[in-house]
Amino acid sequence: MSRWTWTACALALSLAACGGSSQSTTSTVPPAAEPAAPAPPPVPAIPNVPVLYVTNERGGTVTLIDTSKQEVIVTVPLGKRPRGLAVSPDQTRVYVALSGSPIAGPGVDESKLPPPDKGADGIGVVDTKSGKLLTILRAGSDPETVAIGHDGQHAFIANEDTAQASVVNLADGQVVTTVKVGEEPEGIAVSPDGAQLWVTSEDAGAVYVVDLASHKVVKSIDVGPRPRTIAFQPDGSRAYIPSENGATLAVIDAKRLRKLKDIKLGQGMRPMGQVMAPDGKTLYVSTGRSKVVLLIDTATDTVSGSIEAGDRPWGIALSADGRTLYTANGPSNDVSVIDLATKQVTKKIPVGDGPWGVALVQPPL
Repeated sequence: MSRWTWTACALALSLAACGGSSQSTTSTVPPAAEPAAPAPPPVPAIPNVPVLYVTNERGGTVTLIDTSKQEVIVTVPLGKRPRGLAVSPDQTRVYVALSGSPIAGPGVDESKLPPPDKGADGIGVVDTKSGKLLTILRAGSDPETVAIGHDGQHAFIANEDTAQASVVNLADGQVVTTVKVGEEPEGIAVSPDGAQLWVTSEDAGAVYVVDLASHKVVKSIDVGPRPRTIAFQPDGSRAYIPSENGATLAVIDAKRLRKLKDIKLGQGMRPMGQVMAPDGKTLYVSTGRSKVVLLIDTATDTVSGSIEAGDRPWGIALSADGRTLYTANGPSNDVSVIDLATKQVTKKIPVGDGPWGVALVQPPL
């Protein structure tokens, strides 16, 4: 055998032993499949007790709290910047204002903020029986707060960056009309008789009263710098509007639509949220950075006491029996439970990131 023949044979044997070939081949083995994303955890059963809903602005969620056990049931993802919320009259739905506008405090240069995500604007609709998000209604730009008509047919939304209030038909989710109000509308509420919509304007320092039959502004009332929320006496005779930058509480004759007086709350107080006692005798006012809840005697329109609540209490709610108060404390990511008999915080319940608003849902009717 010649040296050339022996060399060729050796090369052939070597290739065969290694499984090689003189031509490249493409593997037919399929790539490994990506692992499936884990399914979201199921929402626990909602107990047949009053449930406190807490919006978490930075977290994009709403936390449900069992008020009988004073513990969290579940935290549900909703969307960007959930803030104001309202409960339907039949207690079956919670409506939550969602906004794609970036978070910006007073005095922030808005030109340096990221652009708003308008696709994230809307009203989240949560089913109170299941605790699940059902849908998101489109209700104008940058919703901040929401109120529901007493008949449950319409939602009213304060659209912060467009200086208007939107009226939404809840049967089909369509915007019926919009009403121009002052710049930076904040608080929104329906009068006890259901005939009017009241909307505060931070920029104008006024509250705008809208006739719901005509959807026209019938009057604007000056109330003080940076007004926040609206609370009514149960009989609708008076309204109370806090001026955050004025440390006052405006008392409004809600029938004649004129300011009666300002209640001075004390230097450094920054009144924000408020809730009226069922009997109308006491108004509870949260004060944000002042860290307390003020008690207002509505017979004398004076401050009758205060309660240390937590770190920047904002949203505020009261139990149906008037015995327990709840505040959302933004910086500390918790909710304070306050016993009004002792005027003491009995528990702080951790919730989501940046709690903003609170609302109590009674067992569905």
